[in-house]
Amino acid sequence: MSFEIKKAAVLGAGVMGANIAAHLTNAGIECYLLDIIPPGGLTEDDKKKGLTEKSPAWRTRFAANGLAGATKSKPASFYAKSNASMVTIGNFDDDLKLLADCDWVCEVVVENLKIKQELFAKVEKVVKPTCIVSTNTSGLPIKDISANFSASYKKRFLGTHFFNPPRYMKLMEIIPGKETDKKVVAYMKQFSEEVLGKGVVVCKDVPNFIGNRIGVYDLCNAQKVMVEKGLKIEEVDAIVGKAVGRPGTAVFGTMDLVGLDIGAHVSKNLYDAVPKDECRDTFLPLSFQEKMMANKWLGNKTKGGFYKKVKDEKGKNVKYALDWKTMEYAVAQKPKFESISAAKKASDAGVAATMKIAFNGNDIAGEYLREYMCNNFIYSANRIPEICNTIVEIDNAMKWGYNQQLGPFESWDAVGVKEAVEVMKNLGKKVPAKIEEMLKNKCTSFYKVDSKGVKSYYDFKKKGYVKLEENPKIIVLTGLKERKKIVKENVAATLVDIGDGVACLEFHTKMNSISAEMIQMISESCDIVDKDFLGMVVANHDQRMFSAGADIFGVLCAISEKQWTELEKMVAGLQNTLMKMKYLPKPVVTAPAGMALGGGCEIAMHGDYCLANGETYMGLVEVGVGVIPAGGGCKELAIRMTEGIPTGVVESGLNMQYHYGKAFENIATAKVATSAQEAQDLGFIRKTCRINMSRDMQIYEAKQIVIGMSKYYTPPKPALIPVMGESLRGVAAAIIMNMKYGKFASDYDAHIAMKIAHVLGGGICAEGTFVTEQEILDLEREAFMSLCGEQKTVDRISAILSTGKPLRN
Repeated sequence: MSFEIKKAAVLGAGVMGANIAAHLTNAGIECYLLDIIPPGGLTEDDKKKGLTEKSPAWRTRFAANGLAGATKSKPASFYAKSNASMVTIGNFDDDLKLLADCDWVCEVVVENLKIKQELFAKVEKVVKPTCIVSTNTSGLPIKDISANFSASYKKRFLGTHFFNPPRYMKLMEIIPGKETDKKVVAYMKQFSEEVLGKGVVVCKDVPNFIGNRIGVYDLCNAQKVMVEKGLKIEEVDAIVGKAVGRPGTAVFGTMDLVGLDIGAHVSKNLYDAVPKDECRDTFLPLSFQEKMMANKWLGNKTKGGFYKKVKDEKGKNVKYALDWKTMEYAVAQKPKFESISAAKKASDAGVAATMKIAFNGNDIAGEYLREYMCNNFIYSANRIPEICNTIVEIDNAMKWGYNQQLGPFESWDAVGVKEAVEVMKNLGKKVPAKIEEMLKNKCTSFYKVDSKGVKSYYDFKKKGYVKLEENPKIIVLTGLKERKKIVKENVAATLVDIGDGVACLEFHTKMNSISAEMIQMISESCDIVDKDFLGMVVANHDQRMFSAGADIFGVLCAISEKQWTELEKMVAGLQNTLMKMKYLPKPVVTAPAGMALGGGCEIAMHGDYCLANGETYMGLVEVGVGVIPAGGGCKELAIRMTEGIPTGVVESGLNMQYHYGKAFENIATAKVATSAQEAQDLGFIRKTCRINMSRDMQIYEAKQIVIGMSKYYTPPKPALIPVMGESLRGVAAAIIMNMKYGKFASDYDAHIAMKIAHVLGGGICAEGTFVTEQEILDLEREAFMSLCGEQKTVDRISAILSTGKPLRN
């Protein structure tokens, strides 16, 4: 039996269900979103609107509200709001018949076993024999939900547990039942990874599976140790933060984000479900938590939890933190600890190094971390083989579901397995026998990498190391560099041979900002690829940053020292290098992910093909520092906005105001796309380029595109760009006047905007004139240099460097 998911249905239109439906559309999958008919009959409001119990608007209200909520959600659930049109709403009473053409049905209704069983019984009568059916339960046993299923239905049933919000959280837990067909599990794993962009962990059918079993213990343990040590909430968040590889929300910020009511519900369910768990009492609520629940201090959803924001007399938001001892709020402090400060200073060495420094600290922060982390280590080790068979699943679940940079066993390796065991003994903790046995066998780490770069993990059952299964579709540049696949490198970038005649150019400056060395490396890479390779991919593994654009500190230094000739040479160097890359006789595929801003956006725009990850945030933001895009961004946006317009139509007097109005607005307002799809809508990426969903597989997919293009490749012909000339300045003046009137733009913003209009308009010429790329580049460079000579631009650059925030001068 073969499977292919082209159409899906989500049953349950609450926040989670609606957001799952939204993410399915992000992956290009049409879906149905169904929910119950509103209970209790018509309200007085309904009657006033003329609705009856037969009105579709009333019968599908829950599904409609769910879809509306997903459309308005922040952060956005849809890559673009237009994707909502791919969702068809309905209700369980009238519309279950729609499931007959679905390839996957995912249930996301209330966590009530009876309700789920009754709904699945109805679904079984409708779906086709090849339809995969799943539940998004976070705690109910799969075996109980499917207890009354037919044998064939059980084969196609499994758990698919998304983490919230589904668009942004990487973890997908797949939980097969005993009768689930292995082919179904394998297909759903591949589909979730490649189509939905998830990191999949296959779990056993046990309470809270892996992510929430370890994750909830982690959060409860953090609070318990806080009380034992008498620390404050903001002190714990300062300790269990980025220095130990945790997200910026740390412990209590995370709990406020999730909601204390949700956390309490999951903890109680876990307490009830694991009577033999040696740490069961850790899941019981602490007294201050019970008081918070009684007061409805539930976190962000109630405008207050462990933290809250209060406006002062100047209208500025001030952050307050709860004192759990007195149950009163006070202005949140920013605690400093010697060990955490020392760890942060070593951040360039990586999170493993900073974690070890913090763990070994001689202050209260180090004391807290040793207690907290050792508890986590022991608990995680004791859960194998109860919840999964290997350490890998636990590490991946915590990285992908809780945004930890290192999982528990990777963290244990970071601080030293043997060293942590000594700490455990000093603290009077019981070291798991399997760990003692591991050390006795002279296995001193959970993971190891051999001289050939092959990674293995320690297997408790086999009592030795097992090679970590590699996915051929995941290309890891670090591993290739260790295997001496570096073609050329400098301080800013590295050209790596990724096999099959394809090279990958990787940036590695701070924030991947563009420097003279990076420009040089791009140029030299083009020469090497032209001579020795089929083509090139431009990509890196930085989850946050493809490139933040130009090194503005370097620009400020050049301005301060009046190095005008050198600065103009650097700008011209970037322009010439990107043009060289664009017209290289070999295909170039850019693969941005995360931030691609300013010059980073310009690099991405100068490839033959842009394979952007769905989570790419792209824009030409130079106006924020008082200049304009000068690496070819104006030129490329003008090309994209006008390509496809027949020459004869332009010559016959086509009004290009719509095309250029959008381009002008994008640049003058520094619009940043919040997804790759929105970047396509704004014109930064061509709509002929597909979107990558799996960040892990992005370089592999880009490589395949290069290989495919290389078979029939011819470089693009130099573009002739139809422009509006002086007419665009009139259009721009009207737009800017409205923005100034609405106080969205300053006088200096207007000054910069008119220079943008001059560049996009092709300079002083008639509307309908065709100009070359070089003519636009020359105008970009001229405008950039003229703005660099103005004090207000210097002030803007200085403000960004000192505060991280743009100055509106």
